[in-house]
Amino acid sequence: MVHISDGILSFQVLAFGWIVTLLLIALTLWWSKRKGSIAEKIPKLSVVTAAFFVASLIHIPVGPTSVHLILNGLVGIMLGTLSYPAIFIGLILQAFLFGHGGVTVIGINAMDMGIPALIAYSIFRIRQSPLFGAIAGGVAVTLAVLLTAAVLLTLGESYVWVVRALIIYHIPIIVIESLIAASVVAFLSKVKPELLGGGK
Repeated sequence: MVHISDGILSFQVLAFGWIVTLLLIALTLWWSKRKGSIAEKIPKLSVVTAAFFVASLIHIPVGPTSVHLILNGLVGIMLGTLSYPAIFIGLILQAFLFGHGGVTVIGINAMDMGIPALIAYSIFRIRQSPLFGAIAGGVAVTLAVLLTAAVLLTLGESYVWVVRALIIYHIPIIVIESLIAASVVAFLSKVKPELLGGGK
């Protein structure tokens, strides 16, 4: 439900989303390159992007509709600054292969999910523990929902009920993704800690 579809947003909002997304992709790639070779991170980038891509296939029934996992917090925890480009790639694949969202809204959808992923990474950097993993995972989904809600509110009062449903139906997802993030962090901390925090 956090994927906004084509044909409903104004040109100004779409343009804003694309400008922010292109700027953040350039900035995050530049920053990641400063910290080391991006080529070395491509295998991990590919696997995590694939997980983000596949997450949209797992639908959880809530009330009269269903929602799906987002995993943007986990993407942020594992990829760090490369999480934004990874989410952008995942959204392109979802749009073209599944018709999830749309093409013109890829910029705004990337912004709604990618910025929270970067914030999740910042939270996880405070302390790389399952607790902070859970907080990062929950915060990322919460922010993604709130950013999507803010974008939908630009359409006027007729979309207020959609925004309410969006927020209410994603409460279980926030809890589930917090638990997933905590579990993954706990596991990787023991077996492969270098996979966390964007890799060091």
